[in-house]
This record gives sequence, structure tokens and C-alpha cells, in this order.
Amino acid sequence: MTWLLVAVGGAVGTLLRYGLSLVMKGLPLAFIGTLLVNVLGSFALVMIAELHGGRTLGGVELRLILGTGMMGGFTTYSTFNFETYRLLQQGHGMRAFTYVALTLLGCLVAAVLAMQVVRSIRA
Repeated sequence: MTWLLVAVGGAVGTLLRYGLSLVMKGLPLAFIGTLLVNVLGSFALVMIAELHGGRTLGGVELRLILGTGMMGGFTTYSTFNFETYRLLQQGHGMRAFTYVALTLLGCLVAAVLAMQVVRSIRA
């Protein structure tokens, strides 16, 4: 049953990621969609973890569907690595550095914001 829950969540996350990529298609910098997915995924995963840790979010099944499954299917770290590598291969070192810095900073800020949102909901 656990595998099925993770698979269902993963399918939903993958579809969300694909839908977002269609919306972001045509932007001048191709990696913006991946950056957005990583930041949104970081925000959502921390919210899920915080809500589950405080027992505000349902049981283990819901955490598996949303956290492990959906966010696992949605986030794109491997794509992030590939895109960074490709930028470096193409001689765009500064663009690659900017991409890495924005991704790391954006995801950390999203995590802090998610914790603050959950804590303000609980208060």
C-alpha cells in the first residue's frame, strides 16, 4: 500500500511539474522554470514536514503521498545539475554561478518562509 501511495503522489507531482514547464515555455532563459520548481518544491516540502511534525497534517499516509510522492515527482534537482553542467560546458560560467546561487538562496528563503507561515497558522 505504501508503494501505491508514493506512486500516486509522484504521478501528481510529475503532472504538476510538466504543467508548469508548459506554462514557462518560451521564457528567454530556459532554466527559469526549473528554478521556480525547485523554489516552490522546497517551500511545499518544508510546509508538509512542519505541518506533519506538529500533527496538523494527517497521518503517515498523507505525508507519503504529499511529501515523498508528490514533492519527489515535482522537484527537479537532477535537472538543475544537468542544466548547470550544460551552462558550464557552453562557457557560461557566470550564468551557471548565478543559477546555482539563486537556486540555493531561493530554496533556503522558501524554507524559512514556509516555517514562518506554519508557525503563524499554529499561533
